[in-house]
Amino acid sequence: QVQVVESGGGTVQAGDSLRLSCNASGRTDDIFALGWFRQAPGKGREFVAAGHRLGFSTYYAKFAEGRFTVSKDSTKNIQYLQMDSLSAEDTAVYYCAAVTTHSDPRLIYSYEYWGQGTQVTVSS
Repeated sequence: QVQVVESGGGTVQAGDSLRLSCNASGRTDDIFALGWFRQAPGKGREFVAAGHRLGFSTYYAKFAEGRFTVSKDSTKNIQYLQMDSLSAEDTAVYYCAAVTTHSDPRLIYSYEYWGQGTQVTVSS
């Protein structure tokens, strides 16, 4: 089993930055990739970004390219999502998820383990 816990959400002003953290525990050696998804009120959950746990490949949604960056710590069990130039449209609950199979990290149904989410609110 794998557990993932998000942290770092909060309320910021438009144009500000925020860094989210995803802390993986349990059978972390089984993790192929960690991904970030978000869900705004009244909308479906959408892909934001992802990174391979051991490799260097990263993936970004179009809206995240150039503004969001994924990185990881030396243990490779913590993945960060650095979000810059935030706007009100980025307001959502952000979820971290883990996939243990070699599946496409951009697809929501690839993921087996999900966190509870962390709220990000951007005021304009």
